[in-house]
Amino acid sequence: MNISRKVLTLDEYTIQQVRQIPNATGELSALLRDIGLAAKRVNVEVNKAGLVDILGDAGSVNVQGEDVKKLDVFANDQFTGVLRHGISCAGIASEELDDYVAFEDSVSRNSKYVVCFDPLDGSGNIDVNVSIGTIFGVYRRVSSKGSIAAKEDFLQKGTQQVAAGYVVYGSSTMLVYATRRGANGFTLDQSIGEFTLSHPDIKCPPKGKIYSVNHGNFFQYDKKVQRYIDICQKKDKSNGGPYTQRYIGSMVADVHRNLIKGGIFMYPGTVDKPKGKLRLLYECNPFAFIVSVAGGKATNGIQRILDIQPTELHQRSPLFIGSKDMMEELEGELDKKE
Repeated sequence: MNISRKVLTLDEYTIQQVRQIPNATGELSALLRDIGLAAKRVNVEVNKAGLVDILGDAGSVNVQGEDVKKLDVFANDQFTGVLRHGISCAGIASEELDDYVAFEDSVSRNSKYVVCFDPLDGSGNIDVNVSIGTIFGVYRRVSSKGSIAAKEDFLQKGTQQVAAGYVVYGSSTMLVYATRRGANGFTLDQSIGEFTLSHPDIKCPPKGKIYSVNHGNFFQYDKKVQRYIDICQKKDKSNGGPYTQRYIGSMVADVHRNLIKGGIFMYPGTVDKPKGKLRLLYECNPFAFIVSVAGGKATNGIQRILDIQPTELHQRSPLFIGSKDMMEELEGELDKKE
């Protein structure tokens, strides 16, 4: 039997992409491979979390006022360490840290990129074996090469991302990343310890059957959002329905499913938290970039997520993201006058 090996590893794929781009330095490819390495290390700990003392609270509270989980701390350390010791990253900003971290060695000072990341999204689900993930966005620094990374390197609009991605630690571990050339998914082959190309050129279906929202906050939402949720519930075959409600409570898992199958994810502001809960730099911008590259849309209910100018590292934003047609249906309701 002849075996045709057509599967590319993440390393092979990124090197292949460098060869196709004139004057490419390979720094971005190296950075993405570093992120893949950190993800593999986190994956090992996620898979054995039930067997070791790494579950539960670490006994501290992060800048968001949320209890820090032990595995959050581990994931943050892994991504920070790998990026610090690589050749492509001048500094990082993490959802777990109060402030950005600039790497001060000479190699880092001369690196092109900075990375914003949420090391372990959905960590409240760690103890109950629900899919969790990592989210990251990569920006070309605006400070002078050779200097230490500065705050303005991180406070850039989402449109300035050169790459963004996420890792899902689920029944299989999958890394999805997007550049302006497209979005691709890599599944971790445990037998060889490598991410392999499994979902080339991902396209978000323009229509879907799934809407994802926390119904427990329904009466906290704006009336226009409530009206759209009612429409989702009342759809029938004559108007493209029925829609099915699916909400895992782990953003990575919810948006990943909708990206692949088609759907809309909503995390609106509430009466108590009108600015929303999700972080613009660490969650909204990366996903907005990925889904937009794949043909979908993302807004805060008023403007495109990627066009928002951040003013602080831990800025929050409402988020509506998903299939193009469903997003336009939502926008039609949000634009209506009361």
